Amino acid sequence: MAERYSSFSGGSTRWFLQRISAAFLVVTLAFHFLLLHFYHHAPEITFGGSAARYSVPAYFITMVLFLAAATFHGTNGVYNALVNQGITGTPKRVAKWVLVVAGVLVFVQGIRVALALMGASA
Repeated sequence: MAERYSSFSGGSTRWFLQRISAAFLVVTLAFHFLLLHFYHHAPEITFGGSAARYSVPAYFITMVLFLAAATFHGTNGVYNALVNQGITGTPKRVAKWVLVVAGVLVFVQGIRVALALMGASA
Protein backbone atom coordinates (compact mmCIF):
# COMPACT_ATOMS: atom_id res chain seq x y z
CA MET A 1 0.00 0.00 0.00
CA ALA A 2 1.30 3.47 -0.86
CA GLU A 3 2.42 5.79 1.89
CA ARG A 4 0.29 8.82 2.56
CA TYR A 5 2.15 12.06 1.85
CA SER A 6 1.11 15.55 2.76
CA SER A 7 2.99 18.83 2.60
CA PHE A 8 1.27 19.77 5.83
CA SER A 9 3.22 18.66 8.84
CA GLY A 10 0.71 17.95 11.57
CA GLY A 11 0.77 20.57 14.28
CA SER A 12 2.35 23.28 12.10
CA THR A 13 0.84 26.76 11.97
CA ARG A 14 -0.34 26.39 8.36
CA TRP A 15 -1.88 23.01 9.17
CA PHE A 16 -3.69 24.52 12.17
CA LEU A 17 -4.88 27.61 10.26
CA GLN A 18 -6.15 25.43 7.39
CA ARG A 19 -8.32 23.50 9.83
CA ILE A 20 -9.51 26.62 11.70
CA SER A 21 -10.39 28.39 8.45
CA ALA A 22 -12.27 25.27 7.28
CA ALA A 23 -14.32 25.12 10.47
CA PHE A 24 -15.08 28.85 10.27
CA LEU A 25 -16.07 28.48 6.60
CA VAL A 26 -18.48 25.65 7.43
CA VAL A 27 -20.23 27.83 10.02
CA THR A 28 -20.33 31.00 7.90
CA LEU A 29 -21.41 29.10 4.78
CA ALA A 30 -24.27 27.59 6.78
CA PHE A 31 -25.21 31.12 7.93
CA HIS A 32 -24.99 32.37 4.33
CA PHE A 33 -27.18 29.61 2.94
CA LEU A 34 -29.71 29.92 5.74
CA LEU A 35 -29.98 33.69 5.39
CA LEU A 36 -29.69 34.15 1.64
CA HIS A 37 -31.21 30.94 0.27
CA PHE A 38 -33.86 29.95 2.79
CA TYR A 39 -34.87 33.07 4.72
CA HIS A 40 -34.58 35.32 1.64
CA HIS A 41 -35.02 33.72 -1.74
CA ALA A 42 -32.95 34.65 -4.80
CA PRO A 43 -35.58 36.94 -6.39
CA GLU A 44 -35.83 38.88 -3.09
CA ILE A 45 -32.11 39.71 -2.92
CA THR A 46 -31.55 43.32 -3.93
CA PHE A 47 -28.65 45.75 -3.77
CA GLY A 48 -30.59 47.75 -1.18
CA GLY A 49 -31.12 44.67 0.97
CA SER A 50 -27.44 43.77 0.73
CA ALA A 51 -26.49 47.34 1.66
CA ALA A 52 -28.84 47.17 4.65
CA ARG A 53 -27.23 43.92 5.85
CA TYR A 54 -23.71 45.35 5.43
CA SER A 55 -24.65 48.42 7.45
CA VAL A 56 -25.02 46.16 10.52
CA PRO A 57 -21.53 46.05 12.11
CA ALA A 58 -21.76 42.39 13.19
CA TYR A 59 -22.75 41.30 9.67
CA PHE A 60 -20.00 43.44 8.10
CA ILE A 61 -17.35 41.98 10.42
CA THR A 62 -18.60 38.44 9.84
CA MET A 63 -18.44 38.88 6.07
CA VAL A 64 -14.93 40.38 6.22
CA LEU A 65 -13.78 37.44 8.36
CA PHE A 66 -15.52 35.10 5.90
CA LEU A 67 -13.62 36.74 3.04
CA ALA A 68 -10.31 36.46 4.90
CA ALA A 69 -10.89 32.80 5.81
CA ALA A 70 -11.98 31.84 2.28
CA THR A 71 -9.06 33.65 0.67
CA PHE A 72 -6.51 32.08 3.02
CA HIS A 73 -8.07 28.63 2.85
CA GLY A 74 -8.18 28.65 -0.95
CA THR A 75 -4.70 29.98 -1.63
CA ASN A 76 -3.11 27.85 1.10
CA GLY A 77 -4.93 24.79 -0.25
CA VAL A 78 -3.78 25.40 -3.83
CA TYR A 79 -0.20 25.97 -2.66
CA ASN A 80 -0.17 22.76 -0.66
CA ALA A 81 -1.73 20.81 -3.54
CA LEU A 82 1.12 22.02 -5.76
CA VAL A 83 3.68 21.03 -3.12
CA ASN A 84 2.03 17.61 -2.81
CA GLN A 85 2.39 17.20 -6.59
CA GLY A 86 6.14 17.69 -6.21
CA ILE A 87 6.76 21.34 -7.12
CA THR A 88 10.13 22.46 -5.74
CA GLY A 89 12.77 25.17 -6.08
CA THR A 90 12.06 28.28 -8.13
CA PRO A 91 8.63 27.14 -9.40
CA LYS A 92 7.58 26.60 -5.77
CA ARG A 93 8.72 30.12 -4.78
CA VAL A 94 7.01 31.64 -7.84
CA ALA A 95 3.78 29.77 -7.08
CA LYS A 96 3.92 30.92 -3.46
CA TRP A 97 4.31 34.59 -4.37
CA VAL A 98 1.75 34.46 -7.18
CA LEU A 99 -0.75 33.00 -4.71
CA VAL A 100 0.17 35.57 -2.04
CA VAL A 101 -0.32 38.45 -4.49
CA ALA A 102 -3.56 36.92 -5.84
CA GLY A 103 -4.86 36.42 -2.29
CA VAL A 104 -4.07 40.00 -1.31
CA LEU A 105 -5.74 41.34 -4.47
CA VAL A 106 -8.86 39.23 -3.88
CA PHE A 107 -9.01 40.35 -0.25
CA VAL A 108 -8.51 44.05 -1.09
CA GLN A 109 -11.19 43.93 -3.80
CA GLY A 110 -13.55 42.14 -1.42
CA ILE A 111 -12.99 44.85 1.20
CA ARG A 112 -13.68 47.53 -1.42
CA VAL A 113 -16.97 45.84 -2.32
CA ALA A 114 -17.92 45.41 1.36
CA LEU A 115 -17.19 49.07 2.06
CA ALA A 116 -19.21 50.13 -0.98
CA LEU A 117 -22.14 48.03 0.20
CA MET A 118 -21.81 49.51 3.65
CA GLY A 119 -21.97 52.98 2.12
CA ALA A 120 -18.40 53.99 2.92
CA SER A 121 -16.03 55.14 0.22
CA ALA A 122 -13.35 52.61 -0.64
